[in-house]
Amino acid sequence: MYQFLTVEKHETILSKQVLRSGTSIGANVREAIRGQSSADFYSRLNISLKEASETEYWLELLYESGYISKEAFNSIYSDCQELISILVAITKHNSQ
Repeated sequence: MYQFLTVEKHETILSKQVLRSGTSIGANVREAIRGQSSADFYSRLNISLKEASETEYWLELLYESGYISKEAFNSIYSDCQELISILVAITKHNSQ
């Protein structure tokens, strides 16, 4: 997506934001898995959840600004929402 936005659409601001927040989700999940304590695990997953929510926001802006098609938005946004649901379920389990 980043390459498409920067090369095809000449968009450099929102694309960097969605790249940063989107890749941060996976990086924080990886850190959670390698965490040294349960508290560290859930802290990192909560950060991942925040980054996923931020990614949703950037995707919404990209769509509303006309940089991505409705089809692309629906597909990527759906994946992002599914990931958020998974992270919410895991982090909710900790709060019980």
